[in-house]
Amino acid sequence: MKNNTTVLLAMLILSFSFTGCSGDDDSEDRGNWQERSVFDGTPRSNAISFTIDDLGYMGTGYDGDDYLNDFWQYNIEGNYWVQKADFPGAGRSSASGFAIDDKGYVGVGYDGNDELGDFWEYNPTTNAWTEKADFGGGVRRAAVEFGVNGKGYIGTGNDGDNDKKDFWKYDPTTDTWSELVGFGGEKRIDATSFIIDNKVYLGTGISNGQYKVDFWQFDPETEVWTRMNDLDEEDDYVIVRSNAVGFSLDGLGYIATGYYGGALGTIWEYDPIADDWENITSIEATVRQDAVAFSNGSRGFVLMGRTGSLYLDDVYEVYPQMDYDDED
Repeated sequence: MKNNTTVLLAMLILSFSFTGCSGDDDSEDRGNWQERSVFDGTPRSNAISFTIDDLGYMGTGYDGDDYLNDFWQYNIEGNYWVQKADFPGAGRSSASGFAIDDKGYVGVGYDGNDELGDFWEYNPTTNAWTEKADFGGGVRRAAVEFGVNGKGYIGTGNDGDNDKKDFWKYDPTTDTWSELVGFGGEKRIDATSFIIDNKVYLGTGISNGQYKVDFWQFDPETEVWTRMNDLDEEDDYVIVRSNAVGFSLDGLGYIATGYYGGALGTIWEYDPIADDWENITSIEATVRQDAVAFSNGSRGFVLMGRTGSLYLDDVYEVYPQMDYDDED
């Protein structure tokens, strides 16, 4: 009888892990997910991703054994993967990647021994990489990054000794970094961001065991940071987390998956006009942390990541304005 009870308990735990629910979304009926073409390469977590037009790019990361440097393109319209030229730097996880206009940029991260500071440009037209000026803030892993208005930004993260809150701006025309002052937020690692109407929204993350609740808007025109409503502003907000993904669709922002005492499947939708959040249907797949996301502004995808020691290679597209359909 004892053995039967143990088996039943294990089956219940496994079933819960794969429902995509994390306990706070039972009543949600808006938002639907559909599985897309599984990734052709090695399952992984802590990769980088960025989107140029209707093409998503993903590479580097950690598969539980090795730090990776392969690099891939996902065709959003065609729903298929193509392997591209390997990232020429050391294999790494927790790196930073973003797009500026028609080029991609990848740098910093962790190679299993050291935090890194190198920085590279990817040209999709020639499928070639070019090394650029090292990151201005030294070495860094688990930073937050974004490309907006023709410039790139990397900030926060950890330099191997301490968590950080500094921000640095990259100018691709001069291949130079300059420090950006004025961020009033807290130190953190594993935060996330998204962009709406050329304004950046940044939040989540953790430092010294404390999950961060402050949420910020950055205007690249004025280089001014403005604090928005905290991520625990209301009693029913459960947005606080680290290791999540952020992206925007049709003028709304999204923070999905992540880690808060365990891997999460929840997704929250942000209205920048109301400065308010709404919970929609959790990812209809394995809950996860350290995932990546693609978005071309009208379509959004969450992919990869891990839950515990299980590394993932699945890809899911979210339809936030559709009703939940458990039959598709």
